[in-house]
Amino acid sequence: MLSRLSSITRYFTSSAASQNSPNMSIKNFVEDTITSHKITVFSKSYCPYCRRAKTLFKDEYPDTDIGVVELDERDDGSDIQEYLRQKTGQGTVPNIFISELAFFIPIRVYVLTSSTDQQHIGGCDDTMRLQSSGKLAGLISA
Repeated sequence: MLSRLSSITRYFTSSAASQNSPNMSIKNFVEDTITSHKITVFSKSYCPYCRRAKTLFKDEYPDTDIGVVELDERDDGSDIQEYLRQKTGQGTVPNIFISELAFFIPIRVYVLTSSTDQQHIGGCDDTMRLQSSGKLAGLISA
């Protein structure tokens, strides 16, 4: 597993302090968020497609750790969305990831992962197609 990690940096701050720290790069925040949760949804609170995807995960996978970042409720939300566009080629929300690794450590560990550690699912329609085909459950349980 360690061979798949490109670098590890430890920060001795709380999650809330980390997300608002001007010293923390957008890339580190996004990558940490993705690897800290089995499912990560980058969302906007008013978006009906985001609500639909979040409801699916809440209802169908209630015991799964789901991280939600509401981009419209963050000062750096547009910067995060731009980084996600560069990372995935998708400029819309929801922007959904499933991670093979999930770190639940009191001391925040920021990990830059290879693409095999996280899978970009896409948006709401992509997620619903995976759910309808039965493939989403397999990705989440992997």
